[in-house]
Amino acid sequence: MGMWASLDAMWEMPAEKRIFGAVLLFSWTVYLWETFLAQRQRRIYKTTTRVPPELGQIMDSETFEKSRLYQLDKSTFSFWSGLYSEIEGTLILLFGGIPYLWRLSGRFCGFAGFGPEYEITQSLVFLLLATLFSALTGLPWSLYNTFVIEEKHGFNQQTLGFFMKDAVKKFIVTQCILLPVSSLLLYIIKIGGDYFFIYAWLFTLVVSLVLVTIYADYIAPLFDKFTPLPEGKLKQEIEVMAKSIDFPLTKVYVVEGSKRSSHSNAYFYGFFKNKRIVLFDTLLEEYSVLNKDILEESGMEPRKDGEGDSEEIKAKVKNKKQGCKNEEVLAVLGHELGHWKLGHTVKNIIISQMNSFLCFFLFAVLIGRKELFAAFGFYTSQPTLIGLLIIFQFIFSPYNEVLSFCLTVLSRRFEFQADAFAKKLGKANDLYSALIKLNKDNLGFPVSDRLFSMWHYSHPPLLERLRALESSKRD
Repeated sequence: MGMWASLDAMWEMPAEKRIFGAVLLFSWTVYLWETFLAQRQRRIYKTTTRVPPELGQIMDSETFEKSRLYQLDKSTFSFWSGLYSEIEGTLILLFGGIPYLWRLSGRFCGFAGFGPEYEITQSLVFLLLATLFSALTGLPWSLYNTFVIEEKHGFNQQTLGFFMKDAVKKFIVTQCILLPVSSLLLYIIKIGGDYFFIYAWLFTLVVSLVLVTIYADYIAPLFDKFTPLPEGKLKQEIEVMAKSIDFPLTKVYVVEGSKRSSHSNAYFYGFFKNKRIVLFDTLLEEYSVLNKDILEESGMEPRKDGEGDSEEIKAKVKNKKQGCKNEEVLAVLGHELGHWKLGHTVKNIIISQMNSFLCFFLFAVLIGRKELFAAFGFYTSQPTLIGLLIIFQFIFSPYNEVLSFCLTVLSRRFEFQADAFAKKLGKANDLYSALIKLNKDNLGFPVSDRLFSMWHYSHPPLLERLRALESSKRD
């Protein structure tokens, strides 16, 4: 009887209190679920101290132990940073941090001669203060992750000065994009009438397409150096492979990712007949700065044949060398181009835009509900920006969690399909070895808890991908 009485009492509460309580309850439920999954995976890191028999041929014990310790440190960091984030978010809601920041934004506007009627101006000040607060509270965690964890395990390549300069630059570039886009979106919502959600969706669609188009040409070069891949065998083979599947390749770049991290990556971008491929220098064995350092430390000359070097030194360098050989790079690109050829990129864009349209439609339905604003401390005003924040971030939270899981499942399916596409190009053996090398270079741990993997991994675990490639090689 006591439990049912409590439930009855809860439903007798004002609507705004029920909404506020439901938001907090769901937030902590998701956090506890994530923590439960993380602890299951952490148990794997702690108990799996020896290379499993099925991994004996692809991973040596030294790399396995380094990977295990790296992932243990990352999981510890993730636990404490996640706990801090959850407590911070809860305290902000409980103590009215959002309405306080809105009022503070209004005071700043008042000092500049802008009254309450300048809602969009006040909204931009609110966004600036909110992102500044987020950047400052997140800075210690970012510093610790970069200069303690990543440094300890050999990934960080940044100096403190470079890091801080990069952080300031990122904040400024973010504001230069966020504030104008937000002001136009708010203006469209205000003047759009009954069908504003259609215009708002179309606007965000155009903005996302423009940003994808200009990112690598105008935004990314502000942070990293992009240089054309020199003429040679690798570039020729990339062009031949692209032509064989009708990929409209125009340029191939190498990005100097080694300035900040030794993690590696590759991607393509661009629309229609103007596609570019970007390779991280850490992906390319010939370009890796780390390899040059290893050669210098070992006393070896950077010669391709290695003639005159002792077998012991050769073995040591081979084990520590970073990146992939040209054939393996081509296999990785075969996988990435498979995403394009199989329509995965277009499918993801369509799913994203369908979701965006649905969210704007539901926003249009809910924006007039005063109890939503009252639940978060806005009793006398209903600013549009605050409505976007409340509905998109808090009210849609359950939907966002379900969608995120479904997209993770879909992403894993796409990854298997892209691997199979690379196999059809005759790259199965090279992709097999490339995946092993990339896992070693990034200290990925090849053993995972089933629930943790299912919920979090957008890419299938290494062993599953290798087994799929192994079976395809036998077919």
